[in-house]
Amino acid sequence: MATLIAIPILGLLLILQSAIVSRIALIQGTADLVLLALVAWAVQERVRTAWQWSIVGSLLVSVVSAVPLLAILAGYLLTTLIAVLLRQRLWGVRILGMFTATFVGTLITHAMTIAALQLSGTPIPWDMALNTITLPSALLNLILVVPMYALIGDLANWIYPEEIEI
Repeated sequence: MATLIAIPILGLLLILQSAIVSRIALIQGTADLVLLALVAWAVQERVRTAWQWSIVGSLLVSVVSAVPLLAILAGYLLTTLIAVLLRQRLWGVRILGMFTATFVGTLITHAMTIAALQLSGTPIPWDMALNTITLPSALLNLILVVPMYALIGDLANWIYPEEIEI
C-alpha cells in the first residue's frame, strides 16, 4: 500500500511544483517538492519503501522534464541513499537529517541535471548554474523542509501506525 500511495501523492506534488511552485523563483532557482517529499519519506523511522518512492518520483518527474531519466533517477536515488544513511546515523534527530539530505540532495540532483544537459549539447557554465539556479533552489528547498517534514511525517504515521504493546 505504501508504494501505491506514492503515485497519487508524488503526482499531486509534481502538479503543484509544475503549476504553482515553479512560478515562485528566487533568481532562477525553484523548489523541488518531489525531492523534499522523497527525503521526508526516507528519514521516517518506520518507512521501508523509500527506494520505491524514489523510483516512482523519478519516473513521474522524467515525464514532465526535458532531463534524461537516468540523470533524474541517479540524483533521486543518491539523495535517498543519503537520507537513509542519515536516518540510521542520526537516531532521534530526523529533522537534522532532513535538512542535511535536502541540501546535499539538491546539489546532487542539480549536478546530475547540469551534467546530463551538457552531455546532450546544452552549454551551461557550472559557475553560473551554481550561483543562479542551484544555491537559490537549495535555499527554497531548505525553507520548505519543516512543512514537508510535518506533512510526510503525518502520512507515514497514518500508513505505518505505531504498535502499542499491552
